[in-house]
Amino acid sequence: MKKLALHWKILIGMVLGILFGLIMTNVSGGSTFVGNWIKPLGSIFVKLLKLIAVPLIIASLIKGISDLKDISKFKNIGLRTIAIYVGTTVIAITIGLLLVNVVKPGDGISEETIQKLTETYANSGGVQSKIAEATRQKSSGPLQFLVDMVPDNAIAAMSNNKAMLQVIFFAIFLGISMLLIGEKKSEPLKNFFDSLNEVVLKMVDLIMLSAPYAVFALLANVVVSSNDPDLLLALLKYGGTVVFGLFLMIVFYMILVSVFVKKNPLWFLSKISPAQLLAFSTSSSAATLPVTMERVEEHVGVDKEVSSFVLPVGATINMDGTSLYQAVAAVFIAQALSFDLTFADQLTIILTALLASIGSAAVPGAGMVMLVIVLEAVGFPADKLAIGLALIFAVDRPLDMCRTVINVTGDATVSTLVAKSVGKLGDPKPKNWDDHYDEVK
Repeated sequence: MKKLALHWKILIGMVLGILFGLIMTNVSGGSTFVGNWIKPLGSIFVKLLKLIAVPLIIASLIKGISDLKDISKFKNIGLRTIAIYVGTTVIAITIGLLLVNVVKPGDGISEETIQKLTETYANSGGVQSKIAEATRQKSSGPLQFLVDMVPDNAIAAMSNNKAMLQVIFFAIFLGISMLLIGEKKSEPLKNFFDSLNEVVLKMVDLIMLSAPYAVFALLANVVVSSNDPDLLLALLKYGGTVVFGLFLMIVFYMILVSVFVKKNPLWFLSKISPAQLLAFSTSSSAATLPVTMERVEEHVGVDKEVSSFVLPVGATINMDGTSLYQAVAAVFIAQALSFDLTFADQLTIILTALLASIGSAAVPGAGMVMLVIVLEAVGFPADKLAIGLALIFAVDRPLDMCRTVINVTGDATVSTLVAKSVGKLGDPKPKNWDDHYDEVK
């Protein structure tokens, strides 16, 4: 009997998790049971992925750079990566603005719904914390993101998953320095990181054995902790606009894969689907990064020299799904609260959303912090910010799950494009967790 592919197992786990969550919402004490006995399984899985994210970035990035033998190749990969990431982000924001201006989801929100959403969420800790964080980020200088990129303590940076750019900076610095001291002197260190990289990738394989059960737990918890269904229905037009925009981004990525990579888009989607499904379940590009790297390298055929740089950088600065969501959300809030946006304001949204995406952390909820920065950039009244966020807070979690899928898909697409452009796209060579099991059992 043919073994069921991993993405099908994960998909079955997701469906069963949603059904189980729906059943538990109608059972007395069901929500508490899920929180106490089911949610921890998903939390452990996400922690395991985050546990290996930093070691994997360091090992793979240093291995990738030290394998180049030529610093100019790294510059070539780096420039192409940043250029394509900026281009796809601008396209995502533009798609979002076009859709929200055509559909006008904010015009259908009644005063009664606005009042109810405001009473429910405007003074909640979640909304207020997002406004406070956005205020902190905005008060920083224009070059603060460059300052934040350079760690003053490499060990401290490695202990903080939110400091991913600092870890990337240190790994690149170390990798380039290894090139400069010559192959003979750097060989012992290179062998160490080569070995570490193989070990961490094997850890990814082992962790993924539990993925179907973990997504069951994660989705069940999302369902039982969901908000007022009446409010969700009121925001259906807005949510539908965001989801349709995200779907158009998938179509755009598949056109790029078909035209420039000369690969079947459906084949590409099937190879990265486990990473997409995990992105949906965890709402975190950073937590999904180890799986994205494994799928792109082993199942798509992207060389480690490319994937080890493009994917970690993408998980940190490439937020196509989040940027599209910000464009839709900002205009939706303006429409619902009768705040007129000029054409110049919408151009400002494109620029601000692009810049905000670069400095945003790859964690759940970061999109709302970026949204506050975007709204303030177009002069949205400060006293209405909490009301504006309250309008979209009810559906933020499910939309966060959807836009994280786009973020991860964008990272995988760009890494494949860059690999193809520099001649580093080869044949897939998938590995299994038990490849060497017979040697040690």
